[in-house]
Amino acid sequence: MGRAVTVATCALNQWALDFEGNLERISRSIDIAKSRGARYRLGPELEICGYGCSDHYYESDTLLHSFQVLAKLLESPATQDIICDVGMPVLHRNVRYNCRVIFLNKKILLIRPKISLANAGNYRELRWFTPWNKARHVEEYFLPRIIQEVTGQETVPFGDAVLATKDTCLGTEICEELWAPNSPHIEMGLDGVEIFTNSSGSHHVLRKAHTRVDLVNSATAKNGGIYILANQKGCDGDRLYYDGCAMISMNGETVAQGSQFSLDDVEVLVATLDLEDVRSYRAEISSRNLAASKVNPYPRVKVNFALSCSDDVAVPTCMPIQWRHHSPEEEISLGPACWLWDYLRRSKQAGFLLPLSGGIDSSATACIVYSMCHQVCLAVKNGNADVLADARRIVNDETYVPEDPREFCKRIFTTCYMASENSSQDTCNRAKLLAEQIGSYHINLNIDAAVKAIVGIFSMVTGRTPHFSVYGGSSRENLALQNVQARIRMVLAYLFAQLTLWTRGMPGGLLVLGSANVDESLRGYLTKYDCSSADINPIGGISKTDLKNFIQYCIENFQLTALRSIMSAPPTAELEPLVDGQVAQTDEEDMGMTYAELSIYGKLRKIAKAGPYSMFCKLINMWKEICTPREVASKVKHFFRMYSINRHKMTTLTPSYHAENYSPDDNRFDLRPFLYNTTWSWQFRCIDKQVNAL
Repeated sequence: MGRAVTVATCALNQWALDFEGNLERISRSIDIAKSRGARYRLGPELEICGYGCSDHYYESDTLLHSFQVLAKLLESPATQDIICDVGMPVLHRNVRYNCRVIFLNKKILLIRPKISLANAGNYRELRWFTPWNKARHVEEYFLPRIIQEVTGQETVPFGDAVLATKDTCLGTEICEELWAPNSPHIEMGLDGVEIFTNSSGSHHVLRKAHTRVDLVNSATAKNGGIYILANQKGCDGDRLYYDGCAMISMNGETVAQGSQFSLDDVEVLVATLDLEDVRSYRAEISSRNLAASKVNPYPRVKVNFALSCSDDVAVPTCMPIQWRHHSPEEEISLGPACWLWDYLRRSKQAGFLLPLSGGIDSSATACIVYSMCHQVCLAVKNGNADVLADARRIVNDETYVPEDPREFCKRIFTTCYMASENSSQDTCNRAKLLAEQIGSYHINLNIDAAVKAIVGIFSMVTGRTPHFSVYGGSSRENLALQNVQARIRMVLAYLFAQLTLWTRGMPGGLLVLGSANVDESLRGYLTKYDCSSADINPIGGISKTDLKNFIQYCIENFQLTALRSIMSAPPTAELEPLVDGQVAQTDEEDMGMTYAELSIYGKLRKIAKAGPYSMFCKLINMWKEICTPREVASKVKHFFRMYSINRHKMTTLTPSYHAENYSPDDNRFDLRPFLYNTTWSWQFRCIDKQVNAL
């Protein structure tokens, strides 16, 4: 009959510019797809070079090495008798395009350039690529000699076309095109395309996965068809974690779901689907059929190949499934943990060091490392040879098998409580108990001698001795004395990260982990070059509210009872003197705002694009039951004053896992000045005028 088609998609943990590793993972995915009967294999966006090459896309080397990898794939016996769809940059008439290269049996069928480029938030594709603006237009592409020698082709079609096989028609979308309001699948579907493919480089954001799933399912709900989505996974060299979720959908329902978080470098989904289900679904949608009769046809590249077998009546086909989404707490437990594992193994370091204060933020970071250890042990138990090899190299033991998360944690994770005369015994005990429960190698030390030495140098040079405000000092003295403590902790963290394993007779160094949350960064409630200055920060894109919920999740799922007292304690920096042995300083009092308020300010500032006046206008309605307009005005002014005074700190912010759309990350996500007129005179005058009117 020729109606049951078997197709494969995948999620690959590619790494920018790792051409050798990327080739191996692509080849492995093709092998798996073929072994499971697939006749078409789809991979992630720009999988040959890795998505995150950034300005390396300008280099001719990136183009050259991509074609060299393509030549290897074309030559490989594994790519015979299966249509392979791979992603790479291509230079056509001196213009760089983000392309899909689709080939079969050593012949390139089509090079399809991306039409809609991602250029918002973390994405900068227009910096490196040009969109293909010639709809339904195909040109000749002259192949480089290294490809001509393999394929025997001089030119191949390049442009906006679809593939017509013996039994069906396939059309390509690339990542952003699914999210665009005029997605190509709409017109392609009307023109008779039955299978849509999408190669993505889509990163994780908390609570985002359902949006992607809904878009895929809705693409075929109105128009019918089969939709196949591939995505990158893992950390490919920067702040983003690509979260897989490869999937296959038909007629608005999911039929195959890939994992969102996994330590598997290669994950392949295969589904067998009945083309007649697409045709019968479309047959009764009269509005679709009327629109189809008027559509401009796409150029078709004829392919002498079928995705089905001639005798397939008895071939079982896949049935719809219910998509299972992770809770935000599970996402925090798994996403940053997988990101940390990729960073650790690819940086070739021997573990992590975390200054553990006994507060929520550093405890949440410790729990994420513990979750990572859980994931490693589970992957090894499930037979993942790559994870086992990486774990053995990290601990420098060729016979080691990680079976117990606490034991593995002891080998690769060092926690350090850095006490001062301003630290309470409570936080010391909390840090120690949590370290015992997760199994980390824990160090207690006191920084007072170093603080006194540095302040002593200042006093010797200037003849003046600064004092805390409780002892009569000014606010400037008070802040300077707090900052000295914080910065000494950063220096000690790096010293211990470099030498702790040496003292234990073990090779290698440790990566220093930071633990400033997204709200503190936004407000600037941190000392520049203190313990927030680390190698990487797994919670830097997560709000305090979400971290509290995550801590509760860890209490219930990891049985970390030490977290109960951490949850109940008020957040504090413990940088000012104790009063009767008790902490007098709290974060929210220091900041002049609550963490809940700060989260709202952050979302309005970034996601709602609100300046001071617009934020005031929105909040007088949101908070009308709890605040007068004058109180709202005071809060908004205080936030913007503090935000602008401290914005310079974002220029040195530790690279953080991107998890929130209101992140203040200055690297590329949230581009703002770092020298403001902090009086905001015009803006605040507009607010005052409105307050008086009200």
